[in-house]
Parts: sequence; structure tokens; C-alpha cells
Amino acid sequence: MINETRKNAPRHRVLKVGSITFGGGTIHCVVRNLSATGAALEVTSHIGIPDEFMLVVTADGSYHRCAVVWRKERRIGVAFY
Repeated sequence: MINETRKNAPRHRVLKVGSITFGGGTIHCVVRNLSATGAALEVTSHIGIPDEFMLVVTADGSYHRCAVVWRKERRIGVAFY
């Protein structure tokens, strides 16, 4: 998990279906807010989600390489790199 304490760009509330993909696995998520530099994702559980993964946002077909910045019970914050 990287340590990023400030946001680089304003985040916008969204409600988009997404997928967390890593090492052949996929976990479905909901993108709750999004910016040019990161996002907040709603998940069933953050357990088992690696510190780095690829986020696929289904609605717009975008792909983002992500590093986890913070974790809560059902949400994770990620920075794009």
C-alpha cells in the first residue's frame, strides 16, 4: 500500500460498475468517486484484494493501474499510476 496523504485532482461522485483484476482473478466493485489520479471503490470485502491491481471501469471501457492508498471494511481508495 502506498502512502499518499493528499489528493492530486478533484474527485467526482460517480456510480459505475467496475472490476478489480489481478493474477487471473477478478473481483467486482462499484466506483463511487473518480478523478484523473485515483478513485474510491466499494467492494464486498477488502480482504484478498492485493496492494496493486488493474481497475476496469465497465461503463467507459477504461483501464487503470492502481495502488491501494487506504482500506476500510467495504471501501478502498486507490491512486492511478
